[in-house]
Amino acid sequence: MIDRRAFLGAAGLLATHAALADASGLPEAPSRASAATEPPLTPADGVPYNPVVTLNGWTLPWRSRGGWKEFHLVAEPVERELAPGMTARLWGYNGQSPGPTIECVEGDRVRIFVTNRLPEHTTVHWHGQVLPNGMDGVGGLTQPHIPVGKTFVYEFTVRRAGTFMYHPHSDEMVQMAMGMMGAFIVHPRNPALHRVDRDFVFLLGAYDIPAGAHVPRVATMTDFNLWAWNSRVFPGIAPLPVRRGDRVRIRIGNLTMTNHPIHLHGHEFAVTGTDGGWVAPTARWPEVTVDLPVGAMRAIEFVAEHAGDWALHCHKSHHAMNAMGHGVPTMIAADHRGVARSIARLVPDYMVMGERGMADMGAMQMPLPDNTLPMMSGNGPFGPIEMGGMFTTLKVREDLARGDYRDPGWYRHPPGTVAYEWKGKVPS
Repeated sequence: MIDRRAFLGAAGLLATHAALADASGLPEAPSRASAATEPPLTPADGVPYNPVVTLNGWTLPWRSRGGWKEFHLVAEPVERELAPGMTARLWGYNGQSPGPTIECVEGDRVRIFVTNRLPEHTTVHWHGQVLPNGMDGVGGLTQPHIPVGKTFVYEFTVRRAGTFMYHPHSDEMVQMAMGMMGAFIVHPRNPALHRVDRDFVFLLGAYDIPAGAHVPRVATMTDFNLWAWNSRVFPGIAPLPVRRGDRVRIRIGNLTMTNHPIHLHGHEFAVTGTDGGWVAPTARWPEVTVDLPVGAMRAIEFVAEHAGDWALHCHKSHHAMNAMGHGVPTMIAADHRGVARSIARLVPDYMVMGERGMADMGAMQMPLPDNTLPMMSGNGPFGPIEMGGMFTTLKVREDLARGDYRDPGWYRHPPGTVAYEWKGKVPS
């Protein structure tokens, strides 16, 4: 039997398969605009696996046809609520940025239809996958760019389990800056292998959106003002609810322009996977912070032993806040009350900021342009949390049902377990 990939060649294969797809009918391309975290998608057919939960996202359904798993991605402009009060006009897939997570099993033959509804051509690169060269998705090198309005088809066998991504390799600076990315999870063929109780995934993104604007400045290389997980910023990032005693995996991919040290409070974890594969148990080590290089993925695992609301965030301090002017002078310890009074006579709403630090920003309700988030936002049970950007919480609860991913609310601390004010003696 002749291998049709070898016979047709990569470029001809894509064009020919596009025509065949039109003749035989495209699979459905579901779309979703909600930023809610959807429950895991239990596989309806094929080899069973333990599905992931995409933070503030969802998994793309497929159809089984002739021994193939068929998916349909639509590259298109989307609107994404970064957090309540701010919406960005991005590019993504199937109604969202990032696009829906693709899940399959090692050994699956996957056929992915990609329809281009962007205003320019595009491709999709399957980051970390080992596949035929003509399916690698690098426009001009391994395939023609997908023209506006056309549908191309990618076919390959997923050869190894792990944590991967998809993103364009076509006008990459613009398209990735506009939010085009998605997670690609390949599960082990043996569902008992690498099994965990809860398996989360999200991708890191960065945007430069001026106050009051909706569209990112795509030429920005370093000075971003919004740091996002799955195109959401705190307080818009969903928590990670887990049952006490669960073994938890968190898969994180970095498609920003810098590294991110992701820090988890209250637990130590091990790095168990990269986009190159699983880390051998003998090579793992205990950590509380994992540094994600640009263009890389990491999977961390731990047992959620300690109940509470534990912070999970990037440890670069500017990445745990929302938009701010990086040219603001440092005014700590400067007495500018006299200047402030003079300015207030001309600008009645003028406010003094920064002479005691920036913590006041967490409680201020100062006027902002429409479609602009405060630098610090989000309230907890004890007041302003004074965070933004890449920040959320791991919510460990004793009584959480196994399949329940709803926000359980704030943790109720047992008596005597909250830091308290010293008033002359320690309570008995």
